[in-house]
Amino acid sequence: MNETLNSFFRALKIYGLWSVTVELLLIGLVVFYVVRFLRGTRGARLLKGIAVVLAVMYVTVHLVATKFHLDRIDFLYGQLLQFATFAILIVFQPELRRAVMRLGETRLFRGFSDTMNEEIEALVEASTFLSRRKIGALVAIERDVGLGGIAESGTRVNADLTASLLNTIFWPNSPLHDLGVIISQGRVAYAGVQFPLAESGDLERELGSRHRAAVGMSQETDAIVLVVSEETGDVSVAERGTLIRKLTPEGLRGLLAELMGGGGDEKKADASRKEAA
Repeated sequence: MNETLNSFFRALKIYGLWSVTVELLLIGLVVFYVVRFLRGTRGARLLKGIAVVLAVMYVTVHLVATKFHLDRIDFLYGQLLQFATFAILIVFQPELRRAVMRLGETRLFRGFSDTMNEEIEALVEASTFLSRRKIGALVAIERDVGLGGIAESGTRVNADLTASLLNTIFWPNSPLHDLGVIISQGRVAYAGVQFPLAESGDLERELGSRHRAAVGMSQETDAIVLVVSEETGDVSVAERGTLIRKLTPEGLRGLLAELMGGGGDEKKADASRKEAA
């Protein structure tokens, strides 16, 4: 331990305090953003476990190897860390895919057209209608990542997005009412789609399969997922693995405006989040 500290202080003298401080801050920022990125996803708990195990092993192996001059053990552990890096890339492949996808998400070139306004109004109108009658609904709004692979299990609709169409699809006892709808480029692309389910531990026990499907879809893709509870009539939105619950029509309108690209309604979206919290 003393030798390690002495090496650290020698490095400070060689490279300079400011240089080392800046490097440590940059490393800390990277770790912070990685942890924040994975928070609320399926990989968060796994990442914490791997980090703890590797940290404990590193400290233990380094101290033992230094004390007893076990250079081979130190070398082998370095090789193990390289193998662990590749293993993490494989295990966290879905999260890494989402990270790369998010790099392409920018609001600089997104417009908020009349068509988008019409989409939002149709979604708000339909959710209000279904909420008042306690009719369950599940709608995924496609963004940058295509949902064609998930939609293969559903029925192709390819119709204009209207509140009347959504109300008809989710009306009880209709053939397609029990699963999800996918909206792509302002049109109802598919209905009767089975969404991927989130793990049961990610949600409160009172929430059912629709909410699990909403959160699961938002974890696997960048879609915005609207869900109406059949039991309570509550309207919620899942995005990036986070479920924002009990939205009013005005709160839903503001939140959708922000998430779908309308930066001008950010105050409404923030208000809806605070209200839901």
